[in-house]
Amino acid sequence: MKAMILAAGLGTRLKPITDNIPKAMAPVNGKPMLERLILKLKTAGFREIVINIHHLGEQIIDFLTANDNFGVKIKISDERDYLLDTGGGIKHAAGFLAESGEPFLVHNVDILSNVDLKAFYNHHLETNSLATLLVSKRDTSRYLLFDKDSKLCAWHNRDTGEIKSFFPDFDPQRYAGYAFGGVHVISPQLFEWMEEWTGKFSIINFYLSVCAKTNIRAYSPDGLQLIDIGKPEALSQFYPHMKYKQD
Repeated sequence: MKAMILAAGLGTRLKPITDNIPKAMAPVNGKPMLERLILKLKTAGFREIVINIHHLGEQIIDFLTANDNFGVKIKISDERDYLLDTGGGIKHAAGFLAESGEPFLVHNVDILSNVDLKAFYNHHLETNSLATLLVSKRDTSRYLLFDKDSKLCAWHNRDTGEIKSFFPDFDPQRYAGYAFGGVHVISPQLFEWMEEWTGKFSIINFYLSVCAKTNIRAYSPDGLQLIDIGKPEALSQFYPHMKYKQD
């Protein structure tokens, strides 16, 4: 099984830590975010991983080399010249991700969770969706909205009232709102839908553009616990003395 780790973020919110190291190398209880995720993927059966890099990316390359890639096959998707965002980053790695014809998992490097990645992957296989998104009911201002069949229908900012949907006369009150967890399983057919998308773009904007015509589904397992350690308030428990940049 193949996976992609999105590790190319600038880590602006985590300054000053990310002044000298990439966000993926920020230690959490003494172990870099990236190492924790690679080992979790390996335990779940993912033996081929591609990692995109940008800010101070050479440190990630050196770290992987020093640790013999933690015993898995790792490729680097180099975005040091131009940061491609989540959607552009996934498309940039399409040659590696799609070559087997099997679904692949994409995981933000700064997400810690108790999700069973193998069970998540198998759920995607059973539903035959184009993409399956890990979501939760946690409190946020921006939600993805799903219908009774767990199909993605829209995005809603509850603070501003903004709605993104290709469905006419969309009523957000009729749909279930979930926060995206930064982990998804994708079928390689997705790249056929991406042909007209080039350069830098968000994967969520892409999903919203195609959800009316294909199956983008939610996965919200019971007992899910998830922390975005790319947020200062989350990482502050590991660095209580730090004052971080706020968005």
